[in-house]
Amino acid sequence: MAGQEQTYLYDMSEGNAQMRSLLGGKGANLAEMKRLGIPVPDGFTVSTAACIATMESGGEWPENLWEDVLSSLERLEERTGRSLGGDAEGRNPLLLSVRSGAVVSMPGMMDTILNLGIGDDTVEALGAEADNPRFAWDSYRRFLQMYGEVVEGVAPHAYEDELTALKSRRGVEQDTELSTEDLKELVETFKDVSRRELGRDLPTDPRDQLRGAISAVFDSWDTPRARVYRRANDIPDDLGTAVNVMQMVFGNRGDTSATGVCFTRNPSTGGKELYGEFLLNAQGEDVVAGIRTPKSLAEMEQVLPEAYEQLLQTMRDLEAHYKDMQDIEFTVEDGTLYLLQTRNGKRTAAAALRVARDMVSEGVLTQEEALERVEPSQLDQLLHPAIDPEHGKEPLVKGLPASPGAAVGEIVFDADTAAQRGGAGDPVVLVRYETTPDDIHGVIVAQGVLTAHGGMTSHAAVVARGMGKPCVAGASGIRINTAEKTLTVGDRTFSEGDQITLDGSTGEVYGEALELVPPQINEDFEAIVTWADEVRRLGVRANADTGEDAAKARELGAEGIGLCRTEHMFMASDRLPAVRRMILADTEEERAAALEEILPMQQEDFEAIFTAMKGLPVTVRLLDPPLHEFLPDLVEQSLLVQRLELTDGDADELARARTLLAQVKRLHEQNPMLGTRGCRLAMLYPEIPEMQTRAIVRAALAVREREGETAGVEIMIPLVAYSAELEAQRAVVERAVAEELESAGTDLDVTVGTMIELPRAAVVADQIAEHADFFSFGTNDLTQTGIGISRDDAEGGFLGAYVRDEVIPYNPFESIDRDGVGGLVRLGAERGRSTKPELKLGVCGEHGGDPASIGLFEELGLSYVSCSPYRVPIARFSAARAVLSQREGAEVRTDG
Repeated sequence: MAGQEQTYLYDMSEGNAQMRSLLGGKGANLAEMKRLGIPVPDGFTVSTAACIATMESGGEWPENLWEDVLSSLERLEERTGRSLGGDAEGRNPLLLSVRSGAVVSMPGMMDTILNLGIGDDTVEALGAEADNPRFAWDSYRRFLQMYGEVVEGVAPHAYEDELTALKSRRGVEQDTELSTEDLKELVETFKDVSRRELGRDLPTDPRDQLRGAISAVFDSWDTPRARVYRRANDIPDDLGTAVNVMQMVFGNRGDTSATGVCFTRNPSTGGKELYGEFLLNAQGEDVVAGIRTPKSLAEMEQVLPEAYEQLLQTMRDLEAHYKDMQDIEFTVEDGTLYLLQTRNGKRTAAAALRVARDMVSEGVLTQEEALERVEPSQLDQLLHPAIDPEHGKEPLVKGLPASPGAAVGEIVFDADTAAQRGGAGDPVVLVRYETTPDDIHGVIVAQGVLTAHGGMTSHAAVVARGMGKPCVAGASGIRINTAEKTLTVGDRTFSEGDQITLDGSTGEVYGEALELVPPQINEDFEAIVTWADEVRRLGVRANADTGEDAAKARELGAEGIGLCRTEHMFMASDRLPAVRRMILADTEEERAAALEEILPMQQEDFEAIFTAMKGLPVTVRLLDPPLHEFLPDLVEQSLLVQRLELTDGDADELARARTLLAQVKRLHEQNPMLGTRGCRLAMLYPEIPEMQTRAIVRAALAVREREGETAGVEIMIPLVAYSAELEAQRAVVERAVAEELESAGTDLDVTVGTMIELPRAAVVADQIAEHADFFSFGTNDLTQTGIGISRDDAEGGFLGAYVRDEVIPYNPFESIDRDGVGGLVRLGAERGRSTKPELKLGVCGEHGGDPASIGLFEELGLSYVSCSPYRVPIARFSAARAVLSQREGAEVRTDG
């Protein structure tokens, strides 16, 4: 082929499986099957390049594309000995199917058009040739309906209503029971329907129909449902779709013909067993559309034995060739088997792992190839309880799928009630406008969390993920009345104690208790993740703040703790008063007394964590809270004072309330996230990091005394912007460590590093590294400060529109902004290592558990990532996939 045909048109014999980007998945696989000698109807493919060019020109076809289509059609006519539209007398007609074929399989694409080329001039000849007039008229009525719906946009019910009415008049249930005369009548009815709905006749020239069908495929790439699917599955918008034009083969030519769908393994379980369905005397979409009840594939052996045996052999051959489970569409025409499609079959998460593991056992795949057959999201599904997929219920409302898994429980509206009832063993779901750190005790015992506000990385989302609890955030369709303790959705109102179900994997909420299925962490899961450990380079740690979380993280394969947030230890109701006294103290003596009260509590927490992680490193971040999180709300405290004044309340109580209000006003900040927090608080009150350091060292020594070994202690200074800050704070820490070790008469290795979470810190990382043993990139705050957006405000405001309108490709709090924030990480890593080449570099933001972000961290050569305990297996797996991706990229560059 020459000229434009090399770019836009490919005869089926010219393609192969490696041409997916041009021919789409379907076209590439059809060409590959033809190359392998598998019976495939002849045809040609209009490439994705034609679709892209059409989109770029505002819907205008590229010059000469139509002439190229006609040339390809002419060659197809020569090869088949048939003509589109038939000869002068309408005999020997060529009928075509037109199918979309995106590079990645997309349910949102255009439905198939079958029997293109049939018309008043050819239907009789087709029936005479097959000696089956009924088959010809059945094909004609199908074409009119498909073309009218798919290309012209006629509502499907317009045709279906007429078909149903005709069957009712004839007293039959199945389409196959209609006679030839019935179908002739239906053809005329469908013509009338089209004329009524469109105000004109459907085009009758088959070449006009072909052009219309190809244009419809192009247009379907940019339909709303296709865009939604691409966004949900991270499929680029600029891939375009191919168009596959093929000679029709007919499964509706009587009882020696059939159509069906089969998988080479069970897509639900992964079992190596016969799985599929077929219909006799049927065509195209009949099986998947549910128009008739199909038969099990095993029954095909009795009615079409030769085609059945050929199909089984072809299934085996295709799976061996593609080294993956195949999803196959086939047609049998008068006993002859044809394959219409093969593709890697979609499967459940459990099936994906079993198939991968079995194929390694069978010698079909290597372990590394098997890792590429499984997606990180599939592992994620198996780590959480899930709603039974057969529940059949409609969701009450939908929010953001903030933390995967499912939860069933009774509604409670405040953390204290959740703590009380959940602590007593009652399953509860905490429903809030949005959670705060004060709610932590309720979140800990709740089955799940539902919020009306907040995004995917809101407090509720982050905390729930860290605990492995389901969370649906930002469900704006719910109305909460905390005074009356009711939840209203539409015209339904729920009271405290009513049961609901959350699906944190989809964001759906159900107004009743649905049955859950347990996590499926089985031998397949463990084998796949163990294989990943043999490939990955990045270390994987966990973000954990309690001994329980640390133990769970270790159970799931964590190699240490990359972030222990000490401020979470202060939120419990028995500790918060001492913390407030420490913050509000007017004198050093008052502050010292409060800190002395807190120290043993801190030590107890660290002992539990170090015990769970003995022998592994634990990075403890010193206190890093915005002060307001520990203080009463300014507005609420003001209202309390006003209420006491107006009601002549107790004088002592009023005096205490006024004093506290004055202190809260004194410490109030307009932007507390960028205020007195992190090392800034420690610079003002060095006795705080000193107390924490003593608690850490005492805990480590106590665990070593009791257990015979302890955890590796790494102390991290938060929110450093200037090297002088780290230098000063390191001195405080080292002095406290030295005093504790001298007092104990022993030694202990303690390293001191910092969190890089401000752009300035990344820029001057070479200076900061002079005083650091390690860096840990806090990508959550680095995203906020680097892009200049407030996470909660952005996710509840413009960020969704930005993603929807393609201003940005994805939410930067879910997956790292590679060019911007990723550039800051790259800069910080390079400059830090320019001062200390062996500087250990980690990531402790939520991005540490995101597969796409992990790919970037592998590229940058970081030392480890740290994530929520329940995401540890995902990170282990994704780190291996990142290595394999790097290797593939290197091979491509070498080959190029």
